Amino acid sequence: MNNDAKTHPLPASQRVLRWIVTICWAGLIFGLSTKTYGASFTEVMLHRLLDLLHIQLSPAHFEALHFIVRKSAHFTEYGILSLLLFASVSEARNFEWQPRSAMWSIITAGLYSLTDEFHQIFVPGRGPSIKDCGIDTAGAAVAMLLVFLGNRLRGVESV
Repeated sequence: MNNDAKTHPLPASQRVLRWIVTICWAGLIFGLSTKTYGASFTEVMLHRLLDLLHIQLSPAHFEALHFIVRKSAHFTEYGILSLLLFASVSEARNFEWQPRSAMWSIITAGLYSLTDEFHQIFVPGRGPSIKDCGIDTAGAAVAMLLVFLGNRLRGVESV
């Protein structure tokens, strides 16, 4: 714990709020794993966006773009989950680098990803993918890397 956290502890109300936001984000991820937001949903949305922008793609290019969009969503949603977990478990006010908090954030996000993929076994039209767990965990790890690099750029020392 750094000196700022020792002299100015995070108020309990702010810690609770951080956890509420984190749990809500995890709930959103769970909701996005339902049949409603499967590949057919993103396919329709992507077609509409491309039509709006007057962009036409060959079927092969569309499928490649669709794949990238879906996997980028996995990467991003778990990167955000990792950041929220880091803020929730950390006593730091401004995302000061804490290796132990970062490690637990990545592990927790990765484990949540496994439970989410397990959940998809029971969702019609969806299925589990260990590759998606890898993408999710990579997103969590990259988010923590960004916190680390951001602290290095600001000249903040590890706690």
